[in-house]
Amino acid sequence: MNETIVCVVGNVATQPVYRESAAGPSARFRLAVTARYWDREKSAWTDGHTNFFTVWANRQLAVNVAACVEVGQPVVVQGRLKVRTETREGQQPWASADIDAVVIGHDLARGTALFQRAARPDAPAAVSRPEPNWETPGRTDTQDERTDQQAPEPVPVT
Repeated sequence: MNETIVCVVGNVATQPVYRESAAGPSARFRLAVTARYWDREKSAWTDGHTNFFTVWANRQLAVNVAACVEVGQPVVVQGRLKVRTETREGQQPWASADIDAVVIGHDLARGTALFQRAARPDAPAAVSRPEPNWETPGRTDTQDERTDQQAPEPVPVT
């Protein structure tokens, strides 16, 4: 339950790789995130360190990533951060940061996009249900008379 959820803004560094498996479709790509800061001495924006993340998408998100995301595009990714460390024979240990994406979208602060809703294959037929009657029943004359009879008389304020 204690997962690290991150929201990362960066540029797509590699072409998304799409795969179909028994578990369903998946896609992955590398995301480059470069910190920028204002250098007072140069009076200009300067690039800082670049972090790279492997972004993983599954199911319908993977299908949509394969159709829409290209190298160089600015994107916003939200998902679960997973840091892995490995040691290979004869090499030093290394770490990689993966994001199991929940949401991926283009960064509209740096460009425009045209949204198109994805068609769902094998969508179940919608069950037709009658619309409930949300109207409040009108008052009748007998209800008005009863209300008038039950209302207390106003008390004069002195």
